[in-house]
Amino acid sequence: MPLGYPSTRHHLAPLIDLSQRAERERLSEGAARAFFNIMERWQVRDEDARRLLGGLSNGAFHALKKDRSRTLDEDKLRRISYLVGIFKALNILHGEALADRWMGLPNKNRIFSGSTPIDYLLRGGLPAFATLRKLLDARRGGR
Repeated sequence: MPLGYPSTRHHLAPLIDLSQRAERERLSEGAARAFFNIMERWQVRDEDARRLLGGLSNGAFHALKKDRSRTLDEDKLRRISYLVGIFKALNILHGEALADRWMGLPNKNRIFSGSTPIDYLLRGGLPAFATLRKLLDARRGGR
């Protein structure tokens, strides 16, 4: 009998190609809804929320807030994906009340230098999103 991987009933989900407009259209409304819900739960000011989306103008931000069915670009969808993962990890690691406050609390971890995780994301952009997500996923995994 040849060696190989054991059979499984689990199948890998196909990778999502965000360069395809149809995929972005399919994901945008749910992503926008999740983003605004997270910003509300974390009590993030609109100015900072705009920066978390990559520097969205005030007009475009409020248009998206009013009409969440607008199609987002690839960068905004990636940013929201990271934020959803961070939100989910915090809710797994902490009770709901602390999970919602954690992003706005000063943190002694050396990556934050005493500032809040939100400030870290605002200063560091997309690389900071990835670093924070990895940190929280490692904590979730007990590392």
